[in-house]
Amino acid sequence: MAGRIVLGVGGGIAAYKACELLRLFTESGHEVRVVPTAAALRFVGAPTWAALSGQPVADDVWSDVHEVPHVRLGQQADLVVVAPATADLIAKAAHGLADDLLTNTLLTARCPVVLAPAMHTEMWENPATAANVATLRERGVLVIEPASGRLTGADTGKGRLPDPAEIFAYARRVLARRAAAVPDDLAGRHVVVTAGGTREPLDPVRFLGNRSSGKQGYAFARTAAARGARVTLVAANVSLPDPAGVDLVRVSTTEELRKATLEAADGADAVVMAAAPADFRPATYAEQKIKKAEDGSAPTIELVTNPDIAAELGERRRPGQVLVAFAAETSNAEVNARAKLSRKKADLIVVNEVGPDKVFGADANTATVLGADGSSTVFPEQSKEDLADAVWDLVLTRLTTTS
Repeated sequence: MAGRIVLGVGGGIAAYKACELLRLFTESGHEVRVVPTAAALRFVGAPTWAALSGQPVADDVWSDVHEVPHVRLGQQADLVVVAPATADLIAKAAHGLADDLLTNTLLTARCPVVLAPAMHTEMWENPATAANVATLRERGVLVIEPASGRLTGADTGKGRLPDPAEIFAYARRVLARRAAAVPDDLAGRHVVVTAGGTREPLDPVRFLGNRSSGKQGYAFARTAAARGARVTLVAANVSLPDPAGVDLVRVSTTEELRKATLEAADGADAVVMAAAPADFRPATYAEQKIKKAEDGSAPTIELVTNPDIAAELGERRRPGQVLVAFAAETSNAEVNARAKLSRKKADLIVVNEVGPDKVFGADANTATVLGADGSSTVFPEQSKEDLADAVWDLVLTRLTTTS
């Protein structure tokens, strides 16, 4: 659904990336008014913003005064997105300062406000910035987590502006929920989501793995963030852009996934085990590449069973925590899933029938969700994000009941 968007641009080197975000908004039919700070205009000039948006551009309250833009823009917007949001801009927003058009707009906005921070790691982790972010989140501002990666110069760390396409996907979900008059019902909650497929090394060039792309887990992370949750995403061997607004932990093996998930789940309100851990791993790791035998015979690979992470979470979870397991089945799906639901002591289990051209790598999914209370909900084919939202609705019901 198209809407009126104010795109605020802070004075950081990542301001050039906002051009791509603007293009995504306008090509989707949204009317976008770009409001840069004076510092942002030193990185990207006003003519660029005006040409890309088709709208006038100003950074002060003295242009077009008869239209009272410092009040009107915020009042009429369906969404305000600030990307990049610098440490200075976040501080001004947290303390209610209004010394330019953008900060005035933030004070008058009655719509969802999304801030996408971008700054050096030391600035993001500074107690002053942390306090300002906490204040804004308490007021309902959606401050998404910055990404980790290359920063200005040779520095690397957390503080990078998330990929514009991911900010756009986040904003799109926020807009859709506003259009449906749905509140940020996961605000104040911490959820853990796992995604992808683990790999168990056999030798320096080979591994045991599976076909999981991580798309469904990433959809759970995106939708939870758009609903206001603090999201920790534990991703195994996924080649997807980092979702905007989540804390991303990368792992490879099942043991690494287990360790990271158990650590993240401590104190979490809900855990969604959408990853596909390898059930087995080689009993021994060959330090050198395994060679073909001269007679052409194949080597014998001894396997051992990997730990059941979801079952371990079920055993140790705290009261009130909701656990969602997954079952990828090729036959007798519901019978097998019911047994897994009981064994893992989960609240819900998402059942997928898998096979060639089914589920793995696709953008859509069909699933049945079984509940420990005996419930069964069938979801017809839909986007993985829509399915994730539907499952979060089921999770929320159980969170509300146990709170």
